[in-house]
Amino acid sequence: MLRLGHTSTGATTRPAPEPGLGLECDKLDRVALDAHYRDFLGKLMADLGPLAGKSLTALYIDSWEMGPQNWTARFPREFRDRRGYDLRPCLPVMTGRVVDSLEISERFLWDLRQTVLELIAESHAGHLAELAHKSGLRLSIEPYDGTPRDDMTYGSRADVPMGEFWRDTFTTWFSCREATSIAHIYCKTIVPAEAFTSGDGERWQADPASLKALGDRAFCEGINRLVIHRYAHQPWSDRWPGMTMGPYGIHFERTQTWWELSRAWITYLSRCQFLLQQGLSVADLCYLAPEASPQVFRPFGKSEESGMTELAGYRLDGCTPEALLSRMSVRDGFLILPDGMSYRALVLPSVPSMTPRLLRKIQVLVQEGATVIGARPVRSSSLTDYPNCDAQVKRLADELWGESAPAAGIAERFVGKGRIISEAGIPPGPAQTGGGLYPEEHVIRQVLDRIGVIPDFEADRHLRFTHRRAGAIDLYFVANSEPCTFAATCRFRITGKRPELWDPVSRKTRPALAFRQDNGRTTIPLELPASGSLFVLFRHPADELGSQGRNFPEHRGVKKITGPWTVHFDPRWGGPESVAFTTLVDWSKRPEASIKYYSGTASYTTTLTLESPAPGSTPRLFLDLGRVKSLAQVKVNGTDVGILWTPPFRAEITAAVRPGRNTLEVRVVNLWPNRMIGDQFLPPEKRFTSSTWNPFQKNSPLLESGLLGPVEVLVEVSTARR
Repeated sequence: MLRLGHTSTGATTRPAPEPGLGLECDKLDRVALDAHYRDFLGKLMADLGPLAGKSLTALYIDSWEMGPQNWTARFPREFRDRRGYDLRPCLPVMTGRVVDSLEISERFLWDLRQTVLELIAESHAGHLAELAHKSGLRLSIEPYDGTPRDDMTYGSRADVPMGEFWRDTFTTWFSCREATSIAHIYCKTIVPAEAFTSGDGERWQADPASLKALGDRAFCEGINRLVIHRYAHQPWSDRWPGMTMGPYGIHFERTQTWWELSRAWITYLSRCQFLLQQGLSVADLCYLAPEASPQVFRPFGKSEESGMTELAGYRLDGCTPEALLSRMSVRDGFLILPDGMSYRALVLPSVPSMTPRLLRKIQVLVQEGATVIGARPVRSSSLTDYPNCDAQVKRLADELWGESAPAAGIAERFVGKGRIISEAGIPPGPAQTGGGLYPEEHVIRQVLDRIGVIPDFEADRHLRFTHRRAGAIDLYFVANSEPCTFAATCRFRITGKRPELWDPVSRKTRPALAFRQDNGRTTIPLELPASGSLFVLFRHPADELGSQGRNFPEHRGVKKITGPWTVHFDPRWGGPESVAFTTLVDWSKRPEASIKYYSGTASYTTTLTLESPAPGSTPRLFLDLGRVKSLAQVKVNGTDVGILWTPPFRAEITAAVRPGRNTLEVRVVNLWPNRMIGDQFLPPEKRFTSSTWNPFQKNSPLLESGLLGPVEVLVEVSTARR
């Protein structure tokens, strides 16, 4: 005899202060959610009154993090209604026993997990969205991290699906792929990501320049809003760095050394996000997620951990079976969604099972003109209508793939207006390389070549990209992920429009003076600084197939600024009021403890003498600071010419300088660690810093700091056509 019962999993709310600790809510029962909402959020809504939906605009579910759940009081009834049979005879399978046969038991478990997925999606995420909407709020969800269901189906119930990426080795880029896929498939405009999270301790060593490449990668993944993790509210006006979340997240708050100058970086992020929220994403491939729960959409398997998150040159999205069934149709050979998103081909997972309902939908899409890539399934996933369900799968598969398998090569079979393509001789199952669940790259590329889909973007250097289309405007975001400057020849799948280059750092826009259009592509030479990025827009008709010139100006040095420099430090942080620097040097290499351990802002001043320009000439002059640790603000003759936060640390000074003697001021800010390390040599009452978390010791390594140069005045060489 086997006696079965159910109880709480014991999962508790976390992280929470002691008054907030308690058991997690039942995620499968909307009645339980109603009680939780009434006694927690409902009270907050009552206090807010008319401000609900205005001051408080959204509810947010962080990553799952509370383990599995497989039962609720109404589960037997829900299971019967959804699966069509009584689960009680199969319950011993939940204890690890086999009922009837291993196959029967596995099919029951598939049905069980599918029911859990549906209940979480409907009774938890979906119902919470309904409750939020009644209060005038939106719902945002990070639908990943140990969930007992299909991440993308769960996340689709959010108004704002959200991903996450970290600064350290915890690999979560797949969650960004999931969030952007949800948004594109379910017609959602905004795709945020919890940004720059850290688990082993950021230790106050992050600055905007070091964060830029990560943020740009997120933009290339399809993220178009960054939610920075984290801002710690500061209860004190006299303690710096003050309150923290310990080692978690970057230190992004008003007590950060570079807080005042961070507006230049925030402005950059805002420009990028605005443009990347326009129109619709352009993607060629729609990857169908397997009918299975739990399920993480990770099309390239472990290769994603090393940065390979795209079939080079093409964009792809994941699609849930639910969305394929309810939202996908075909027009002119394209798979289309209600808001206009379209794909050239559907890629099936290499798994042996598929329910008849889903396979029947795929058959309809192919008959209407879709191109489908993948191996045939051989059976149903479910115990519902077994064994007749397997016969239905075989019949549908025979109609699509044919009754006999081709001998070798890429097999193509036309069905109705469309076609189904697979690699002959490869049975359903995990791909042989990369740990993925989809046909290998060479198969996908051969199919795309066969149907005439050239890469959307290619370059002769490693560059990331994303592509959006807003009406008649095509917009590409291109990012250099390497810490070095290089030139690259880039090819865009656009012709008939003149390219424009938009720099989101400087906000400068200009037409490309060098490009060539042929064979369905526009080829443009681009130059990108270390971790640099650029928007390439195609808006206006091109009146020619090419143009010769320079897309980026050359700069020639005209004056080296060697000093001496007068450097003013802030005595409040232990610095000397004024010191003469005969040469530029790293503060941490200076012998004076007051400079060596200094953190904060220091102002460099010197004079700059310039000759009068040649008669009739109006040269454009730039100040190049060389290396800066970490941010700088430049003033010439009292005129602010900009905040420099990422390479190249260069600002135009044409309007601020004059012939003869000029005053140059460079305010440089470094990071907190040096002062926090220096404080370890001081008694507590004489320390300059105070923090709820200090990971530093006396022997901790100091960080490079200050204006390192070389500093030089540059003149711009003409970019006119030759």
